[in-house]
Amino acid sequence: MEKEYTLTVEQQAEVERQIAYLQRGVVEIVPEADFRKKIEKSVVTGKPLKIKLGMDPSAPDVHIGHTVVLHKLRQFQELGHEIQMLIGDFTGRIGDPTGKSETRKQLTDEEVKKNAETYVEQYGKILDMDKAKIYYNSEWLKPLTFEDVVKLAGNMTVARMLERDDFEKRYKSGQPISVHEFFYPLMQGYDSVALESDIEVGGTDQKFNLLMGRHLQEAYGKEKQVALTLPLIEGLDGERKMSKSLGNYIGIDEEPNEMFGKSMSIPDELMIKYYKLATDLSLEEIAQLEVGLKDGSVHPRDAKMNLGAKFVEMYHGEEAAQEARTYFETVFQKRALPTDIPETTWEGSSPVWIVDLLVDLNMLGSKGEARRMIQNGGVKINEEKVEDVQLQVEIGSGFVLQVGKRKFMKVNPK
Repeated sequence: MEKEYTLTVEQQAEVERQIAYLQRGVVEIVPEADFRKKIEKSVVTGKPLKIKLGMDPSAPDVHIGHTVVLHKLRQFQELGHEIQMLIGDFTGRIGDPTGKSETRKQLTDEEVKKNAETYVEQYGKILDMDKAKIYYNSEWLKPLTFEDVVKLAGNMTVARMLERDDFEKRYKSGQPISVHEFFYPLMQGYDSVALESDIEVGGTDQKFNLLMGRHLQEAYGKEKQVALTLPLIEGLDGERKMSKSLGNYIGIDEEPNEMFGKSMSIPDELMIKYYKLATDLSLEEIAQLEVGLKDGSVHPRDAKMNLGAKFVEMYHGEEAAQEARTYFETVFQKRALPTDIPETTWEGSSPVWIVDLLVDLNMLGSKGEARRMIQNGGVKINEEKVEDVQLQVEIGSGFVLQVGKRKFMKVNPK
């Protein structure tokens, strides 16, 4: 980016406004000087920047952790820049090895397509998908000849690949690394070559992949993109990165009551981080909240309830947020049964084994899961804990069956 631009006072003010806005919550911008130059170029020419987000469609459930990057893309969108939603339908067959201790299972074309559709639908809860441009990298990766692939691979050394933390750990511990896994960052970088991206965003764990795009753009004679990394949110356990596989997540497609209830499990020390990275509250409002928590004028429980309500409002609407708050206050703070318990009529025989009852009513997914839930004290009948896994339940005149803290069912006789 050799060209220098002469800015008017108004243009300079706009550059500073955009930079200040876009730097919120960012961990690192590599390099910052190029970031400024790209913003200046956009302001002077009136041409929007191309902002890339790569998606590996291997897990279709979007959670709060994913939304950190999506909120940043929304900010770019609000400033008039172009969002490139890159769905790795080709790279998804390999799977991103980032943070993995073993080779990933390859996905079928059908699995990739189904997951990609789910991503687009859920991302639309935050982004204006009508304005975003969606790309599939099979469009340019599939036609590459073997000669093209050899040329691509020639732009990176094995030593550089082994600088990646996950590859380095696996190599030193003697765990296998398949050669095709080295091609994942190469292909992701080549995506930036094909799209001529100006900026690529991702979590801090994606820094190596983002910089690969910059490296390959230079190798192919393109203007180099800027890498913008965002923090990872710890999950409900307060320790590990939010992940569905770890069960420490809040899904943006979950039911309002479930979403609100899970929010109440967020560790106190992480609340402000969640507010800053996963909500649209202003920095001023969050700063006031932080002061209130420190001086005791705001109770952590109230701040957490407001956070849960905010999440529900963002993804289900204001009315659902109020109902979820009321439900939580009724069921958990007042220890009363909710008033809107779903009902069902039991058509089977009576008595019925409690495990069969839980599975047949779809309150738990398997008999093994039902046994574990009972053994852990998570099943109640009319608010009385079920302690016997072999219990035979008389349907009688009906009863309220409860699983965990948030799942209820009124069971009536036929």
